Parts: sequence; C-alpha cells; structure tokens
Amino acid sequence: MTKIDIISGFLGAGKTTFIKKMIDEVFQGEKIALIENEFGEVGIDGGFLKDSGVQITEMNSGCICCSLVGDFGKNLNEVITKYHPDRIIIEPSGVGKLSDVMKSVIDVEKEQDVKLNGLITVVNALKASKQMKAFGEFFNNQIEYATTVVLSRSQNATPEQLELCVKQIQGLNPKAAIITTAWNQIKGEQILKVIEGQDSLEVKLMAEEHAKEEHEHHHHDHDEHEHHHDHEEHDHDHHDHDENCTCGCHDHDHDEHEHHHDHEEHHHDHEHHHDHDENCTCGCHDHDHDHHHADDVFTSWGKETPHKFTREKIEEVLKTLSETDAYGTILRAKGMVEDVNGSWIYFDMVPGEYELRDGEPDYTGRLCVIGTDIEEHRLEELFGIA
Repeated sequence: MTKIDIISGFLGAGKTTFIKKMIDEVFQGEKIALIENEFGEVGIDGGFLKDSGVQITEMNSGCICCSLVGDFGKNLNEVITKYHPDRIIIEPSGVGKLSDVMKSVIDVEKEQDVKLNGLITVVNALKASKQMKAFGEFFNNQIEYATTVVLSRSQNATPEQLELCVKQIQGLNPKAAIITTAWNQIKGEQILKVIEGQDSLEVKLMAEEHAKEEHEHHHHDHDEHEHHHDHEEHDHDHHDHDENCTCGCHDHDHDEHEHHHDHEEHHHDHEHHHDHDENCTCGCHDHDHDHHHADDVFTSWGKETPHKFTREKIEEVLKTLSETDAYGTILRAKGMVEDVNGSWIYFDMVPGEYELRDGEPDYTGRLCVIGTDIEEHRLEELFGIA
C-alpha cells in the first residue's frame, strides 16, 4: 500500500522547507515520489528538492482542479505503476484548493492500492490573519480540509500573535491538530505521529461533498445558459476551448499565456465560450462572484535565462520587491541562477523577508514571481534581462 500525503500551504508558507525536514528526518528509508503543481510558467521547487534523491514530477499548466484533474489522476497512476513508491508527497500550488486535490486522490484510491494518509497545511504564523482577510476562499479552503495544520515561523511570533492565529484556525477547522512548536525544537517523528493519528474520514467525505456541490452548481449554470452550447456536439471526453480561452485548462504557449492577465476583457464572456465536460470543477465559469479562479486573482511571471548574476544584484532585486509595491503586489519570488563566479544562487522571497543560499547547478537559470498587478516588462528590467 502506498501512502499519499498532501502538503499544502499558501504562497511562501514554507511547504518546501517542511517537506525537506520530513524527508531528512523521517522518510529516509522510504521510496518517495514527490508530485508538484506549481502555479506559473516555470517550475522552481523541483530544483530545491532535486538533491534529496526524490523523483520529481512537475506540472506547471495551471489550476489542479481543471487542467490537472484528468492529467493528475493519470500522472498519479503512472507514478504508482512505474515507481511503486512507499509514499507519495503531493505539494499543490500555493493557490490551489485542498478539497480539489483531495477529490483527485480519492478518485485514484478506487483504482490503486493507495491510502490518503496526511492532509497537512503549512501556515505562516506571522501572516495568517492578513492572508485570511486578503485571500479568503483560497487560504481558508486549505485550512478547512486539513487534518493537521503546521505553523511556520512560530518562534518569531509573540504569544498574543500565536494565540490569535490558533484561534482563527480553530474557527475554520476545530478538528485539525495544530502544531505550534518551532520546527527546530520538534522532531519529524513527533510531527508524523500527529499527522498519522488524525482520522481523515470525515474530511474526505467533506471534500467529496464539496466537489459534488461544485459540480451541481456548474451543472445548474450550464442549464441556465443552454443556448450558448451546442449539446448535440458536446464531447464528454475533453474540453473544447475557443482561441481566447483564458481559464488555464490547457497549455498555452508563452505569448498566449501572457494574455490571461487581462481579466476585464475576458472574465465575463469566456464562461459562455467553452464546452466543459461533466466532471469539470475548474470554477472557470462560476457566476457566484464569491468564487474565483486562481488566474483571476493571481498572475505569475516566469523566465528561464542563462544570464549570470552577482549576489549583490539578486539581493538588491529582492530588497526592492519585498519592501515596495513598485512592480505590483509581490507575494512570492523564487529562483536559482548562476553566479558570475560559477557557483549557483538560490533565492526565496515573501513580503518583508528574503534569503539567498548556495545551490546545485540547474539546467538553466530560472526566475518566478507571483502576485497581483505584476508589471512584467519592468520586472525584466529590474533583473537586468530585458
């Protein structure tokens, strides 16, 4: 039996660091596969985990709930059949809904000898209150469907901050175990005992109900707008999209992909243009404005480049992005690039803080910035690669 752990968390919460801790301290003797779904054009996290001997399967085409439900199940089946891992760790996008990822795994449970094991959400203790207000459903969904919430940066929080954070999490999910001890003071074995001691049956049923409700909601929308679809030609095996489709349900080349930032032109009419199959849960055509497709809230800028940088240059860029809104509201910047002296610089930034470290050479330099109202051309100029 293969155990499947889903480790989710909002952008910059510390998912990758947590996964590395668990691999180093607990999963050393196990055969592990890591499946990622990174929002954006350029996959970054695979490079950070490459040196731990884990099989990386990166999927960078958009929201897991629509473009990856079919591919995701297929991908998961392939990993199980090809590698026969003891454990699969799924790291969803920071803006993915945990309930959608869970539903995909539950579907695979019916076909393969696998068990949905841990449902973990990593939450930055210093930013939880602000992110809960700013990003509503995306942030809250990851807490609501978790069986274990692991707080990061708890050692930097005041007692009052920590207590408020726990109270807010319990308000969303009173049944989740919340790990508040700083990571350097608690062993991975202790964390795993908490994760595997949590019964996920109720949460799994909730996820199935959530997915069912969304399907019924979308089905109702289809009935209301029947005159926009030619149902006699509707193909239930795949999505048909017009040339202006911006939902992220299929891969675009980079020129087309960049157009998904212009939501005012497309958001209100693209819902009538595509035929969706009966299992579509992408939210691309929701009429309820409390629900948003990730692409409607977040945009990403990704670049692959052989350009060589100095540490001073990268530090200057990160300082600018973390302290100002001059290039848009930046939620995350991450990458690995070659240093002018031949070594490699790995960097990671969330608002107000950033870090640089040495890393292994990658196949080329990669940069990724996620946020809202991003000014792409100015970012290229800032990094000096325009």
